[in-house]
Amino acid sequence: MVPKASGSKPLTLMNIERSIEQLHSHLVSGERRSARRFVNSLYNSGADAESLAKDLFWPLLEMTSTLFRKDQMTTLAHHYSTRMLRMLVDQAQARYEEKPLRGRSICIFCGPNETEELAGQMVADLLEADGYEVTFAGGGVANDDISEELAHRQPDVLLLFASSAKDAPMIRELIDSIREKNAHPSLQIAVGGGIFNRAPGLAEEIGADISAKGPSDLLTRLVQLETVRNERWAKKLKVRAAA
Repeated sequence: MVPKASGSKPLTLMNIERSIEQLHSHLVSGERRSARRFVNSLYNSGADAESLAKDLFWPLLEMTSTLFRKDQMTTLAHHYSTRMLRMLVDQAQARYEEKPLRGRSICIFCGPNETEELAGQMVADLLEADGYEVTFAGGGVANDDISEELAHRQPDVLLLFASSAKDAPMIRELIDSIREKNAHPSLQIAVGGGIFNRAPGLAEEIGADISAKGPSDLLTRLVQLETVRNERWAKKLKVRAAA
């Protein structure tokens, strides 16, 4: 991470829409050099890396996931897009401005597919730059292993990403287990990803404390809603404590 260059600025809405269209065409066709040149031209024009990650790379990742899920993108184009986006995300991370430490830690896990892994990585990078202590294990980690890691690290936040509906039952099972045992009473559980965007109310239903639609939303909510807890579980634990 490096200090932000003087004169850096976020993209305007018009520039974002045009940039998404242009970069998308490079990604789906596998044009690595063209994609890098295009992104470098945005940096050279004064765009900062955090804005590109949140306002350009993230929407492109969501677009890629949606088109592929609806069979409107070939497997080859999907592979091109996700792997090139990972390259651009890695390069952006080296440009992030490192903010003062917040004294809060976050453990991040996600679903097993390529899109979820990349979404988790992107958010992990942005959270770390924003001053959080972050661990990111990716996907395919069993609930028992996650529980053991929580017991070991005692993080302030558990963040779970999922884009597929089939991941929701496992996330609910994990949250129920954590809350039933009440081994981490101060732990805040946050969720994000396509499935929660497509199903309003699902995050609260499965017991999550907060949900976010994207990186910008998450960064804001972690600060503004630091003390918020799921109402259903808060009532249940309060009754249990009073018994």
